[in-house]
Amino acid sequence: MIDGDANADVDTDRAGDPSSVPSTRPTGHNPIHALRGAVTFLTRIPIPGGSVHDWRAFARAPWTFPVVGALIGAVAGLAFLAPSLWTAAALYLVAIYLLGGVTHADGLADLGDAVAAHDPERRREVLKDTTLGVGGALALGVTLIVTVLGALALGTGFVGGGGAGDGTGTVAFRIVLAAEVGAKAGMATIVCLGSPAHDGLGSTLTSAVGPLSLLPVGLLSAPVLLAAPAGAFPALLAALLTGPLVALVLLVRVRPWLGGVSGDVIGATNELGRAVALHAGVVVWAIV
Repeated sequence: MIDGDANADVDTDRAGDPSSVPSTRPTGHNPIHALRGAVTFLTRIPIPGGSVHDWRAFARAPWTFPVVGALIGAVAGLAFLAPSLWTAAALYLVAIYLLGGVTHADGLADLGDAVAAHDPERRREVLKDTTLGVGGALALGVTLIVTVLGALALGTGFVGGGGAGDGTGTVAFRIVLAAEVGAKAGMATIVCLGSPAHDGLGSTLTSAVGPLSLLPVGLLSAPVLLAAPAGAFPALLAALLTGPLVALVLLVRVRPWLGGVSGDVIGATNELGRAVALHAGVVVWAIV
């Protein structure tokens, strides 16, 4: 579970539940604290000396989502310099889950189980259940398959330095980078536009920001489009925009399903956004 009460919050062993600890000094505008909190929440990279102040600053700084997405995407994209298609896809999967962890995938599983229920009240109860059901297993399995196929599709055309004929092998790297930044921008979108389903991680994040907070998210996401390889700009744009579009679709659907946004929904947005974005980038590159 990545949502619920203070004892079931995200990675409480690493940073604790910021909503349950009184603030002793303002940190909402401290970018260093915000980035530390974002890395703690969005990755498994250890941050020495992490504190609740990092979490509180991060909750007020959705611009940190695409910044951390760029970090993960840049490392994961290097996998496509491998000479083997299958090795490249395997290294990509290892990289995204080694760096990003499985917390967000857990949110996707919880959402899958909840959607399989038949009424909003039962769905909210399912979100608090740590048992993996059929709906969660199906959501995880299908999303992982879609992600793997997207990675293989990238590798088929661009792996090993092929780079769509430019000799540099950068096209696949850039699509992966744009997809990861877009997935994280999708998380920021649902945080900034959503209302909480109940007290927990979702309410901690959604109550701290609003629609205007998306402006810096967009500004910090856009640089992944700069200096695009010849002919690749439309593919990069498609990969980048897919994450926020997936977030908007989920935002519309979770209101009747769950009554609002929860931590599980935020995590699911990342996993679904990334999987679809890879295919969006490949398809647009193929047809443009």
